[in-house]
Amino acid sequence: MGISFHGISPTHYTEVMLRYPRIGITVKSNLERKEESVLCITDILLAQGVEIFFDPERRSDATAWSIFPEFHAESDIDLLVIIGGDGTILRTIRTFSDFSVPILSINRGTIGFLAELEMHEAAKEIPRMLASNGVIESRSLIHVLIEREGAEFFQGYALNEAVIAQGTIARLVDLKVSVQGEPLTTFHADGLIIATPTGSTAYSLAAGGPIVHPTLAATILTPINPHSFSQKPVVIPSDQTIDVEILTKQNKFQDANVVLTLDGQVYQTLQSRDRIRICGCAKSVRFLRKAQDTFFHTLRQKLKWGE
Repeated sequence: MGISFHGISPTHYTEVMLRYPRIGITVKSNLERKEESVLCITDILLAQGVEIFFDPERRSDATAWSIFPEFHAESDIDLLVIIGGDGTILRTIRTFSDFSVPILSINRGTIGFLAELEMHEAAKEIPRMLASNGVIESRSLIHVLIEREGAEFFQGYALNEAVIAQGTIARLVDLKVSVQGEPLTTFHADGLIIATPTGSTAYSLAAGGPIVHPTLAATILTPINPHSFSQKPVVIPSDQTIDVEILTKQNKFQDANVVLTLDGQVYQTLQSRDRIRICGCAKSVRFLRKAQDTFFHTLRQKLKWGE
């Protein structure tokens, strides 16, 4: 294949004992220079002696990687390489069934806060990381359950956040919140963000929430434009259960429902008196990282924090 990217030719690597001999690849659907990016990464991986498997949903995008077999379950691979941005990472995680396979993410998006490598780093860093010079970082998930009239009708997971807000029009909603069965408050706001530490640097941060280190076992409640100045973000232990009851009623002036959104990608329309239960869970997403990277370095580099 031999294609280069940013002037780097991924050839002639020393053979090493690999921790991840079977590697899956998925890629952002509408990525610019997609074929060039994928072929660069596959060259690097093939030079390490690994087996490559491709995401069946993306395999037909180009004939160049149709030579690789498909993977159909996490058990088929030892590592998943994601080429894209944060949205591609979140989309991929949403399809996981057991979250057991580590992720190595290569940024071809914009900020790429969750991504570990830029394309120009791949030729140098991937061989080192495959040779057990990387570290596994676990990021916690939240489990979200919706009950309507006492019956469960939806459940899902989020890596960043669950957002409860008005669907299409700017109108305040009333959200009655309890923590561990104890009443907290009724938020009269544009909405409410329930975020993980990973999601603390996403929508929650934009709404005025705190930055929380990803290793902490915490959940962040951030109201969106609350009517009361006293309703500020709250950080609670991740093992505590949050219940949110929708109190907003439909009327002739309100032509949109309240909506629950998970990681900006999964949507569920809500009704008055629906109850949403959110809690931390034992499931986590595992990222393969460079050993020398730190969370604070990422804050400074990608969010320009402190500048």
